[in-house]
Amino acid sequence: MGHLILLFSLFLAPAFADGGSQKSTQNLCSDDVSHKRQKRDWIWNQMHIKEEIDTPLPHHVGKITSSVRNSNAKYIIQGEYANTIFKVEETNGDVYAFERLDREKKAEYELTALIIDRTNNRSLERPSKFIIKVYDINDNAPVFVQKVFNGSVPEMSPVGTSVTKVTAVDADDPTVSGHATVTYQVTSGGEYFTIDDSGVIYTKEPNLDRETKSTYEIVVQAKDAPGFSGDSSTATVIITLSDINDNFPVFKHTSFHFKVPENISVGGEVGRVKVEDIDEPQHRNTRYSFIQGEFRDTFDIEANPYTNEGIIRPKKPLDFETVSEYKFGIEATDPTVNLRHFKPGNPRSISRVTIEVTDVDEPPVFTKLPYEFKVRENHAEVKTLGSVHAEDPDAAKRKIRYIQRRASPNGDYVRVSNNGVIQLPKPLDREFSSSYNITVAAVEILEDGRLSDRESHAHVHVIVDDVNDNAPELVSPEEPRVCENAAPGKVIVRISAVDKDETSPRGFFRYSLATEDSNFSLIENYDNTANITVRYGQFNRELAKFHYLPVLISDNGDPDLTSTNTLVISVCKCNEKGSFTFCEERAKQVGVSIQALVAIFICIFTIIVIVLLILLRKRHKKDLSGLGRNVAEIHEQLVTYDEEGGGEMDTTSYDVSVLNSVRKNGLKAEAAPCPYAQVQKPPGNITPAAGGMEMMIEVKKDEADNDRDLLPYDTLHIYGYEGAESIAESLSSLGSGSSDSDIDYDFLNDWGPRFKMLAELYGSEPSEDFVY
Repeated sequence: MGHLILLFSLFLAPAFADGGSQKSTQNLCSDDVSHKRQKRDWIWNQMHIKEEIDTPLPHHVGKITSSVRNSNAKYIIQGEYANTIFKVEETNGDVYAFERLDREKKAEYELTALIIDRTNNRSLERPSKFIIKVYDINDNAPVFVQKVFNGSVPEMSPVGTSVTKVTAVDADDPTVSGHATVTYQVTSGGEYFTIDDSGVIYTKEPNLDRETKSTYEIVVQAKDAPGFSGDSSTATVIITLSDINDNFPVFKHTSFHFKVPENISVGGEVGRVKVEDIDEPQHRNTRYSFIQGEFRDTFDIEANPYTNEGIIRPKKPLDFETVSEYKFGIEATDPTVNLRHFKPGNPRSISRVTIEVTDVDEPPVFTKLPYEFKVRENHAEVKTLGSVHAEDPDAAKRKIRYIQRRASPNGDYVRVSNNGVIQLPKPLDREFSSSYNITVAAVEILEDGRLSDRESHAHVHVIVDDVNDNAPELVSPEEPRVCENAAPGKVIVRISAVDKDETSPRGFFRYSLATEDSNFSLIENYDNTANITVRYGQFNRELAKFHYLPVLISDNGDPDLTSTNTLVISVCKCNEKGSFTFCEERAKQVGVSIQALVAIFICIFTIIVIVLLILLRKRHKKDLSGLGRNVAEIHEQLVTYDEEGGGEMDTTSYDVSVLNSVRKNGLKAEAAPCPYAQVQKPPGNITPAAGGMEMMIEVKKDEADNDRDLLPYDTLHIYGYEGAESIAESLSSLGSGSSDSDIDYDFLNDWGPRFKMLAELYGSEPSEDFVY
């Protein structure tokens, strides 16, 4: 092939020489400018070479030649891959490939041809570019763009439904007929699916059921067009059948049994019935309905949109004592099933439901709600209005006790007895409240007498009918004033009245003056108001600046009631236009309400009680002080505590000198006149032997118990005997009165009566007896 191209190039060389005079290359070095320039041109055609030639290297590609006639001409090539893959023969321009070429890697090579003078390396011709094309051979098999393809198709689709498309690519030259043509074939799974030459996969079987098999895995082969012996490749296609609603729900059980307490709330959940729908959740639209049974109006069944379960709920309260068991049939179906793909079978599923109602200890039930009673106000003879009644709805039929829970208004106005009688402890006043409300609780009495913790409530409404027991009262207007020179007939003020009792729409008040001996007159307006006018005119302010006018107001009740109201009218100075210029202000009466008087009285009483308590406490303390200090001969200080003493460390509050003197000196107490009982000391020579202290305490206790003149102490603590083991013995300074001290204490007698006690203690002889 290369030789043919080269021969063809030689034949066309003259033509290229004639047509390419404008492309001739000038000689880089001419000997004489006067010489005539000759035409020169490159002579070759486009070069071609097949890929993957099996003959030994190098492979002849073509020949480059020029019209230059020079024995020193030398051919060279430049460009990418020049002198590596491609080389040229210097003398004749033959081009050779020194590597096997792969068109799929590179289909064209662009090089530059030059012819130079080998003696001086000068160009004999202008450089020219040429292209070497690589011819394709069918040496590549089609390759899928991915190893695994995925597709989906609805189940039960008709034959020929498109599933997905696969693609394989052939690297050979697509311009060469048959080299890049790909054909497809299903090699595994062809009984369910087929594929066309474009790679589109279609269903081949019309009854592909997702519930039977949801996924298919087929193998597709891609190879060259028929007649070419190219290789092939395969790919896996995973086809998933998408679900359609083509199955009806079926109950999991032929019957359901539920237990429910009778106190279940309306709308509460009794139980759930379950069905099985093999379609996917988005295609489960079960509808439940009642088809049999007499109590279908008692219950309702609804589908849970998430679990597709049927939830049974009561539509009205259940009562064990009335009906203890319900039985009925239910049906489950799906109205959205695609009937074109409906499978043989029953489109409805039926199951039996049994609901067992269990007994519950229910609270009592009132026979009438609400309760309303009427009573006339201030009716002292009416003590009972009626009664409320409740019953135990359970089979036990326990007795009922009634308890008042709330009242409005608060207070003991209306009561309910244990057996439900509504009572009035006192007459009701409509002016205080026109109605009274109480809440009554009914509680069952258990067998052991206790009250049940379950109760029900009833509202009792008492309406108080009005009685005409309040006279009308004058509505206090602004302080009326009149000019001293007012003309007769001048309207001073318009008065009106109110009545705490009920007044009918036709009700009216009658107004009149208690006395006609005044300069005022009253004219009724017949709209429950009246005008006070001037009768004679010309008031004398020197005689009276204020006029107190008694006004009588009567109602139209049965019997009618009349009240007397005083209207205070001020006489003022006025100008010519009748405008008030000067009015005395009436001294305002300061009144104190009953509540304020009660509060003041309570405060005064509290102050008096506090003062009396303070005085009594002071007197009591004075009596106690006099009891201990009236007699100068009492040298012992007797103190009572409600706690244990501190032993020999606790000597600050006790005078123990007397006991010590008795123990040490053996002194005996003799009788002497004293308002206190004589204290009997034990016989002399009391030694601190074992049991001595116990004897002394017993003696003291007996004296306190038998002496009626002493104060009633709860306990008697005597601290004066320190025991035989104390090395320090008594530390009391009072014991020094019987010591051998040389100090003369008689000067204490000169200090006055306040030191008389010390003078007697320290100035007496040791042998002197002490009287207690």
